[in-house]
Amino acid sequence: MKDILADRTYKIDASGIRKVFALAASLKDPVNFSIGQPDFDVPEELKQVAIDAIKNGMNSYSQTAGDTGFNEKISKQVTQQFGWENPSTIVTSGVSGALLLAFMSLINPGDEVVLPDPYFVIYKHVINMLGGKCVFVDSYPDFKLPVQKIADAITGRTKLIILNSPCNPTGMVYSVEETKAIAEVAAQKDIIIMSDEIYEKFCYDGPCPSIADYYKKTLLMNGFSKAYAMTGWRLAYVAADECLQPVIEAMTKLQQYTFVCAPTPFQQAAIAALDYDMTDYVKAYAKKRDLLYDGLKDKFELNKPQGAFYAFVKAPGANATEFVKKAIENNLLVIPGSVFSEKDTHFRISYATTDEKILKGLDILNSMA
Repeated sequence: MKDILADRTYKIDASGIRKVFALAASLKDPVNFSIGQPDFDVPEELKQVAIDAIKNGMNSYSQTAGDTGFNEKISKQVTQQFGWENPSTIVTSGVSGALLLAFMSLINPGDEVVLPDPYFVIYKHVINMLGGKCVFVDSYPDFKLPVQKIADAITGRTKLIILNSPCNPTGMVYSVEETKAIAEVAAQKDIIIMSDEIYEKFCYDGPCPSIADYYKKTLLMNGFSKAYAMTGWRLAYVAADECLQPVIEAMTKLQQYTFVCAPTPFQQAAIAALDYDMTDYVKAYAKKRDLLYDGLKDKFELNKPQGAFYAFVKAPGANATEFVKKAIENNLLVIPGSVFSEKDTHFRISYATTDEKILKGLDILNSMA
């Protein structure tokens, strides 16, 4: 039978994260350290805003770029935070939707995208699907931003540099010094930086620097899935200084023919979320971070996570995938690092679960060390 699938479908693989997530459904009460989803629910006040919006008939399409009031609020917030004048914004169906629209708007076949390794899984596969070339820059073993290596990796075909801080999967937060340094590198070469800041609220040891503070040619992405537990609501936004207005316009045009718009009633809840204090939730996750790190540091090699809700742990032995298979046999779900990296030496833990589950998972892991 003639192959009926488009060539691009062979340039991507099924998500390793979703594979483990599906596996969880077949196990009896596993310790699930696999999925990056908050274990708390959407705050009641924000739920009520969405419920009221539904009841009040706000169930039709919004404007393609999102509710006008929502965009105005995002724009005002971005201006106050970064000093951008007349920023352009678009509301998207999650940061994943934003990434797809941005990559489709910017990447031609053969264009190179420089990104630190490890990296969030979606970057690699969508870039490959569009015919771009990923240029991976090794950040092992400390997972700090490898500024000089990134500078050395830039060529005449480089279209983008991708930053993700706080980082999935490592939990690292790039420092002010690192962020300023990469801004200088990008400015010298006049390259756009795409900054995925979905975990921006989860910074445990101090402020979370943004490249947008130092570089106007930044495509800033943020969303509501992680900080407000709205993972199923699919809401995010992209903001850019007026120098990147054509990118936002192109993303909006593409959204007309793809997602159409983000879910309308949930946009109202997101407007309210911009003013909602999540401090207590973040403090609880800082305690989870400490519980996990203190429980592993004596038997495993890992850097203390500074943000997000992940730890990237070096697996005993030479092959992390084999270690993960053994963990699953012990009813513990973790993700092999090869899902996020060109190496297979580490595994990712999500500590977005109950303290009871964290303690149970620590017992299993330490028994395997």
